[in-house]
Amino acid sequence: MSGLIGKKVGMTSIFDENGKNIPCTVLEVGPCVVTQVRTEEVDGYNALQLGFDDKSDKNATKAAQGHFKKANTSVKRKVVEFRDYVGEYKLGDVITADLFEEGEFVDIAGTSKGKGFQGVVKRHGFGGVGQSTHGQHNRLRAPGSIGAASDPSRVFKGMRMAGQMGNKRVKVQNLKVLKVVADKNLLVVKGCVPGHRNAYVMIEK
Repeated sequence: MSGLIGKKVGMTSIFDENGKNIPCTVLEVGPCVVTQVRTEEVDGYNALQLGFDDKSDKNATKAAQGHFKKANTSVKRKVVEFRDYVGEYKLGDVITADLFEEGEFVDIAGTSKGKGFQGVVKRHGFGGVGQSTHGQHNRLRAPGSIGAASDPSRVFKGMRMAGQMGNKRVKVQNLKVLKVVADKNLLVVKGCVPGHRNAYVMIEK
């Protein structure tokens, strides 16, 4: 199996053997249930669909309840497909944090924190327009000039300007697994992971 669905618990830090303090993120990984096995013959591609985190039947449609009933499991909040997978797992199997080992490297994808509509100083690191002298009482965080005049008579595409910041899918690669707490389905990885506390993430080998 190439990966699992998890939930971001929060950040902490641990000391290594040299006494260095390492910032790390704690993830609740699994248990994930195999809710569907997609095959080349039936679906046109190979994939394993996993479900994670229980929710009440009353908050799910009849179609969703029937889908999870086939796998003999409760309704799940998060369902993700892991593509190009052909292996020994079958419908209803439960996969836990034992899938990962200490010392290996993983890729983690999630949705970053939404920052709303932000200006160019916060969004792109602009320095603002000069000093606060010469009457510039309201230009400190302004974008300044955005292009020429009669030639080219337009603003070029991709110009860095104010706008929506965050709330995008982000993948952080090569995070080292520092600790696996299998009995509690916890994974401790080095560094930071996209998303807020309790956000869903996808952990792949």
